[in-house]
This record gives sequence, structure tokens and C-alpha cells, in this order.
Amino acid sequence: MKLPEVKNDSKYFWTEHSKFKMRQYGLSAQRIKRIIRAPKRIEEGVVKKTIAVMQPVSTKIKDGKEIWNQEIWAMYQAKSKVKSQKSKAILNSKPIKIISAWRYPGMSPKNNPIPEDILEELAELC
Repeated sequence: MKLPEVKNDSKYFWTEHSKFKMRQYGLSAQRIKRIIRAPKRIEEGVVKKTIAVMQPVSTKIKDGKEIWNQEIWAMYQAKSKVKSQKSKAILNSKPIKIISAWRYPGMSPKNNPIPEDILEELAELC
């Protein structure tokens, strides 16, 4: 399945790294935008002044607990600040910069959701 080409617009700026990762993991721009607008979890990104957000691919209820087998993450820089863990970044007239996107198998540990190979690739870019 070929994904449509991702284009920059007034709200979103896509880095080449994010475009490559989206193709690698089979993620659409619409899916990444949805994760940014309605994340299940928000973490501070490892790159300075970034935010990492996550949504599970699909959830199940087991023994009264919500579980999932895979997560989709996106890391971005916003011009506005996130006030709390539960709030969303308010998009202003400047576009937010989508830095990376990836799939995580299973349920990621809190405060370190980014796999080592993604960290190494980001270090090479900076």
C-alpha cells in the first residue's frame, strides 16, 4: 500500500525524518495529526523543547484494565506550551514541527518511550 505524499501546510511542518519514519511504519499524516490532537499519553521529548504523544493502535479491556499490544508515537515541537499532562497544545498561526513518528511494540514504560534506534537517528540529524 502506497501512502499519499505528506505536504507542509499552515498548521503542520513535516521533517524529512518524520516522512521517512511514516513510510517505514506505514503511518499516514492523518493518523499522526489525530495522535497530536487527542493523545492517550503525553511525555516530554528527548530533543530539547519537544513533546512526545501516544495513542494505542487498539485497546482491549482485560480484568477491568485497558490493555493494548502496540502504540503509535509522534514527537513534535509546538510554538505554544502544554500547560499540563492532560491538556493539548493549542495550535496557533505558526505550524508545529513534526520531528518523528514510530510504532512501539507492547506498552511502553512511562518517561522513556523512545526506542534506542530512533534516538541514535535523531542524534545523527542534530
